[in-house]
Amino acid sequence: MGSNAGALEPINETLGMYSQLFMLLAAMAYVVVFVFFALDLAKSNKTIAEMDAAALKEDEKLLVGAGVGSVSKMGRGRRGEEVRPDRVSEDIVSDKMNYTKLSANRPMARIAVALMWLAMLLHGFAVVSRAFAAHRVPWGNMYEFMTTGALVVSVVYLVVLFFKDLRFVGSFISGLVTLMLCSATIGFPTPVGHLVPALQSPWIVIHVSIAVAASALFAISFAMNVLQLIQHARMKRIATGQQDKLPFMRLVPGAGALENFAYRINTISFVMWTFTVIAGAIWAEAAWGRYWGWDPKEVWSFVIWVVYAGYLHARATGGWTGPRSAWLSIIGFLCVVFNFTIVNIFFNGLHSYAGV
Repeated sequence: MGSNAGALEPINETLGMYSQLFMLLAAMAYVVVFVFFALDLAKSNKTIAEMDAAALKEDEKLLVGAGVGSVSKMGRGRRGEEVRPDRVSEDIVSDKMNYTKLSANRPMARIAVALMWLAMLLHGFAVVSRAFAAHRVPWGNMYEFMTTGALVVSVVYLVVLFFKDLRFVGSFISGLVTLMLCSATIGFPTPVGHLVPALQSPWIVIHVSIAVAASALFAISFAMNVLQLIQHARMKRIATGQQDKLPFMRLVPGAGALENFAYRINTISFVMWTFTVIAGAIWAEAAWGRYWGWDPKEVWSFVIWVVYAGYLHARATGGWTGPRSAWLSIIGFLCVVFNFTIVNIFFNGLHSYAGV
């Protein structure tokens, strides 16, 4: 590919400054969203405790009426019959992520969702204005890749909220988006500019856009898998009679439901990542005259593919479920993060121009 820099339109510096300003405003808005989602969990924690107390009193009355005796603090009658103080969680959320109690009484969560829409609009304007300022797609370097990827995470989450009540993961998502924006603006600040000649190709629209979308979906499944591990450990403690130290996790579906949801997301993401690797190979042949050259970026893209392929195969045919499945998916996402940070910054290769 030859350079066509002489035909490129001049950079709109003013629009580029507005893009940076709105990106900062979006990051601040996401911080507020995170705070409101956290307040929702804290308030729900108190509400659940009150519901638990009511449930325990009801159980005590039933046991006393049956001649069992009073209920101990450990949740058992004098004769050892198990009382289920956590049974109220069944009235909060099902494994299909459908809510009953508490869902209509979560003003903090409603405010958080409304503010997240505002943050997403500010974020979207920042990304689109940068594209118009540079007269190209806004994913030609690490700053643009991370800010666009964060936007995809936010948009996908808000769209899914129309179909599933995933407000329980709102603090994770808003925190992740905030972290991505802060990492982009602090760690990889890049002025608006034209693409280097090697990137001035229609393949950047196809290859990188799918990579951004796949990475964003991997990030969402990562959040689900982290919650799955927390929920699994919590339920193990409860099963052994220990105190529930994370009662707000009753707002979160069971570990199995989280695992299944993450698996479905990873299945879609894996197909997209497969296309990313194939499209990258085709672009490499057009740019450098070979489909594959074991460049560090190519190697780690393949490593990511192998890890997620192993995850899908192990879970579908090898019976790898529960924490083992979650950890394998988490390792896959850590490989994604490593590929788009450490590899871009510290590994020399043909893809080094995309690092910063």
